[in-house]
Amino acid sequence: MDEIEVTDVRKEYDGFVAVESLNFKIEKGEIFGIVGPNGAGKTTTLKMLSGLVAPTKGTIKIQGMNIQNDAEKIKQKLGFLPEDSPLYEGMKANDYLMFFAEIYGVKKQVALKRIEDILNALRLDAGNKKIGEMSKGMQRKVAIARALINDPEYLIFDEMTSGLDPLTSKYLVDFVAMLKNQSKTIVFSAHNLYQVESLCDRILIMNNGKEVECGSMAQIRKKCGAVEYTVEFEVEKALAFKASRNNGNYIAHTDNLEEFNMITGWVAKNEGKIIDIKTSETSLEEIFLKLMK
Repeated sequence: MDEIEVTDVRKEYDGFVAVESLNFKIEKGEIFGIVGPNGAGKTTTLKMLSGLVAPTKGTIKIQGMNIQNDAEKIKQKLGFLPEDSPLYEGMKANDYLMFFAEIYGVKKQVALKRIEDILNALRLDAGNKKIGEMSKGMQRKVAIARALINDPEYLIFDEMTSGLDPLTSKYLVDFVAMLKNQSKTIVFSAHNLYQVESLCDRILIMNNGKEVECGSMAQIRKKCGAVEYTVEFEVEKALAFKASRNNGNYIAHTDNLEEFNMITGWVAKNEGKIIDIKTSETSLEEIFLKLMK
């Protein structure tokens, strides 16, 4: 069963179409990434998935429930992290998280244990610091902890690592991968395409409010990318195909599997020696730039 189902969704703001004709499904336990240039409709899509914004047209269902009709019930199962997430800077992290636990109706003893576990998992040792005295990375971890305080089944993160240093960013990406092992379904947007490629089970590429491509990285690469083969070899006979020279050896490049087989077969037939074979796949960044022209 699809946990999240988006059907023919459209969103307008005073005549401006922010999202148009979106259709996709997300399965339980998936990490689903949404990428696109600024203004592509990513944030609007995430807000609709979170129940913060209602679609102008179409339906969004989570566990078979329509998010417009069952918003309160669904929001109990959601954790949402906006890109710009203001915090109560005069509060300490534990007090702040307890405040939100009470809003969600989490019992005090359960909340205390959950706060301890989440802060340990995030490696957030805030001491007696107030939130306003923390670094940006620490504040982002507090915001993520807030999104997790109700132990949600679904996590929706908008630009989770925006503006963070590489070390903190890498740690948060690893943390999200760990959450998947807890059977949580995660939807997030990001400008860091390497993170998306390495983390996501499936990816939605958007532009101008519409879907450009959607699928696993393998599916997107098969449709929009390529695999390049590099063969390094030595042989005494004159070549029957083009190749460059490097340190006395030949190097041939091709993105055609049949041509690759022809090259290796010819080398073997003519008593040559294969030194090395490398394959390189088109990255999400390369595909993205190609699609955005």
